[in-house]
Amino acid sequence: MQTPAQIEFEHVTASPKLQAAIDGHIAELEKRYGRATAGRIIVRGPGDRHKTGGQYQVSIRLSLPEGREVNVGRTPKQDERYADLTFAVDDAFKRARRQLQDQVRVMHGQTKLAGWDRRAYRSQRRVRLSGRGRRPGGLFQS
Repeated sequence: MQTPAQIEFEHVTASPKLQAAIDGHIAELEKRYGRATAGRIIVRGPGDRHKTGGQYQVSIRLSLPEGREVNVGRTPKQDERYADLTFAVDDAFKRARRQLQDQVRVMHGQTKLAGWDRRAYRSQRRVRLSGRGRRPGGLFQS
């Protein structure tokens, strides 16, 4: 990254093991997709609310060239696996990696067109057989 990642801890004590895990995930993202310019990671501890009281939340925001961003911040409500801090951090970085892969593909032009319509494409390839059969349309070219 061009600027060091900002790591914040809310309602969680920053242990050296947790810090090393986050730094390792950031290093892996930089090694694979070295195009991130800035990053911010927020690790939130369990809150006092009833429905999501025992869950950790990890938010990741990465800035990419061309004004693109990767944002990860949603934590499933009724998933007890997020009560484990290691799982929450690993899962958030896994989701960030997938979004980053998608953004890199878009930047490199390796994605399909968004408005691609299969029926319109097929209708352009039809050949009209005049006088044969009752069906309009015809056969596909090969």
